[in-house]
Amino acid sequence: MSDESIAAHIEGLVAEEHKLRRREESDNKDAEQLEEDQERLQALEIELDRCWDLLRQRRALRDAGADPDEAQVREADTVERYLQ
Repeated sequence: MSDESIAAHIEGLVAEEHKLRRREESDNKDAEQLEEDQERLQALEIELDRCWDLLRQRRALRDAGADPDEAQVREADTVERYLQ
């Protein structure tokens, strides 16, 4: 996977996130839809974190003179436990 394809995937996830956040405002009358949207938002946030982590790994490997294709997608638990 190239940096460009990862960035394009991130852009798609962000667009979906924005759409869900806008829709979330009108979902307050439909509890089931609101819950589904919130669950999807949570999944999107995790996927975004994993994609950003992969992109950072690739850039770090490239900067160090290594092969960026050696970067690995990390488990959600690993990425979500990073300190900010």
